[in-house]
Amino acid sequence: MSEQLTNADLVKLIIEEDIKTPQDDEEIIHLLLDKTLAENINKSHHETYTIGDKISDKMAVVAGSWTFIILFMLILSLWILTNSFIISKPFDAYPFILLNLVLSCLAAIQAPVIMMSQNRQEHKDRIRAENDYKINLKSELIIEDLHIKLDQMIENQEQLLKRLEMLERSNK
Repeated sequence: MSEQLTNADLVKLIIEEDIKTPQDDEEIIHLLLDKTLAENINKSHHETYTIGDKISDKMAVVAGSWTFIILFMLILSLWILTNSFIISKPFDAYPFILLNLVLSCLAAIQAPVIMMSQNRQEHKDRIRAENDYKINLKSELIIEDLHIKLDQMIENQEQLLKRLEMLERSNK
């Protein structure tokens, strides 16, 4: 059975610090307000990229574009037309074994490189989701605290109005 976390426990989790001294909710909320959670994940994550990471990302962008697909189709068509009709002694006659070898090598290199790029993007998405969760949780706690303070202000105002009414009645 999971125990429900208090606001203080949630704040401790958010700011990722062990608060050693006992503090009231107001002090804990101020600790939360002072802690900046928003982070530019793209910038901080991009700084850790190696040269290979940058190359694989650029390769994934190029290989996933319409320009690449159209250019690749043109090269394949030119290869097939050249070896079938244009030259008299084809360097890669039908069934185009050399073309199959080139395509297999390209696929063998391209697939893992694109997967590396996708894995990095997935890791970055996980970090972004965790950051968003912390920001949302912080916002929720702050809004809850503001709601409590607003309720207290309304209650104090109602008490003041009652006192004022009692003073007006006693003065009559």
